[in-house]
Amino acid sequence: MKQAFLSLFLSLAVVAQPFFAQSHQDSLRRMQWFEDAKLGIFIHWGIYAVGGVSESWSFYNNYMPYSEYMAQCQGFTALHYDPVAWVRLIKESGARYTVITSKHHDGVALWDTRVGNLSIPTNTPAKRDVLTPFCQAVRQAGLKLGLYYSLVDWSHNDYPNHTRTSTRYELRTDSVRWLRFVDFNKAQLAELSARYNPDLYWFDGDWEQSAADWHAEEVVNQLRAVKPDVVINSRIRGYGDYGTPEQGVPTRHPKERWWELCMTMNDSWGYQPQDTNFKTPYMLLRTFVDCLSMGGNMLLDIGPREDGTLPQEEVDILKEFGRWTTKHAEAIYQTRAGIPAEFFQGYTTLSPDATTLFLYLPYRPNGIVEVKGLMNNVNRVWVVGNGTMLPFKVYNKNYWSEVPGNLYITVPEAVLDPQITVLAVSLDGPVRLYAGEGNVITSN
Repeated sequence: MKQAFLSLFLSLAVVAQPFFAQSHQDSLRRMQWFEDAKLGIFIHWGIYAVGGVSESWSFYNNYMPYSEYMAQCQGFTALHYDPVAWVRLIKESGARYTVITSKHHDGVALWDTRVGNLSIPTNTPAKRDVLTPFCQAVRQAGLKLGLYYSLVDWSHNDYPNHTRTSTRYELRTDSVRWLRFVDFNKAQLAELSARYNPDLYWFDGDWEQSAADWHAEEVVNQLRAVKPDVVINSRIRGYGDYGTPEQGVPTRHPKERWWELCMTMNDSWGYQPQDTNFKTPYMLLRTFVDCLSMGGNMLLDIGPREDGTLPQEEVDILKEFGRWTTKHAEAIYQTRAGIPAEFFQGYTTLSPDATTLFLYLPYRPNGIVEVKGLMNNVNRVWVVGNGTMLPFKVYNKNYWSEVPGNLYITVPEAVLDPQITVLAVSLDGPVRLYAGEGNVITSN
C-alpha cells in the first residue's frame, strides 16, 4: 500500500513539473516590464483634496462625520485639470509607469461607472469622467498604465464595515448581502478592464476580509481572462505578483522576487495643504537607489488639488528626478540587485548580465572609494552620465593567496553630481565575490 502511494505521488510530481515550469515562465514574462521599469508615479486624487483631509480614513477613524466628508463632493471641480500635462511631467521624471486611484475606500469612482451610484461625474460639479482622459494620455505617452482599486468600499450599503466603530451587518450572518457586494466589485473591475485594459492593478484594503471572502482567485482569473499578462500587486490576499512595502524602505531584501516601495513626498498621500513636511529630492533619490540596490521599484506619490493643479513642491521634485534619471539611465532601468552591503559603503546594482557593477555615492567621497572582495579583474571605471574615465588601483592582492585585494577608485570633485554620483565598473565577466574570512600569512 505504502509503495503504491509513493509510486502515485512520484508520477503526479512528474506530471506537475511541466505545469510549474510553465507557470514560472509565465510569471517571468509577465513581470519583465515591471522589473525593468524601476520607477512609477502614484496619484491619489479624489474628493478628499477639497478639504485637504486624509483620504477615506478621516471619516472611518471618526476624525470627522461621514456627512461632512461626503459634502466635499460639492467642492470637487477639476477646473484646471490637464491630464496631458500630468503625464508629460510623469514621463519627464523618468517614470516608466503610473498608478492612479480609480476608487479609494470612500467609494467615489473617478470614472462614470454604471454599477455604483458614487462617482465624480455624478456627484460633483466636475460633471465629467476624469479617469478616461488620463488613461488616454498615458497610452499616448507610451507609459504603462496602473489602476488602484479599493476592495473595501465604506460607503456601499452592502459592505459590512462603515467606520472603525460601526458596522452595517456581520458578514457571517448575511452571506446574501455580502455576495451582492462581491458581485459589485467584480462588475466595477469588469468596467475598468473593458474600458482601460490596464497593465497593472494595484489593489488595497484586502486586510479586512479573507481571500475566500473576497473571492480573490475568481477576481484574478476574471482580470486575466481579459488580459493574461496583467500585473497584480500583493494586496489581494496572496494572489498577486509582487510585494508592496509602504513608506519605509526594507532593511533587508524582501522575500518576494518582485517588490515595490510606495512612498509619499511629504507625509500625506492626497493633497493636504497643512502638510509642508516635504522630503528633499536628495532624500527621495537616496530612497530610490536604496530600492534599486535590493532589486525593487519605487512608486512615488503625488496628490493633486481638487482643481487638478499640482503643488509646486511636487513639480520640482519630479523635475529633479527627471534630470537625475536622464543622466543615469544606464544605471537604473533593467538593472538588478547589487552586491551585499558589506562589500561597498554605498548602494550598488548590476547590469542584467552582471558584468557591470554600478556604485551609487550618496555622499561626497574623500578622494577615493573602495570595493572589497571583488575577485574579477576590472577593465575600466567611468562616471555614469558624462563618461569620464577614472583611475583605479588594487591593493593587498598577493599572488600566493586567493583573497582578493581592495579596489580603490579615485573620484575627483569635478565629476560629482549635485545629488548622487554613479560610477560604472566594467568587469571581465559576471561578478564574483570573495566570501571567506581571509588567510593567515604562514610564509613571506
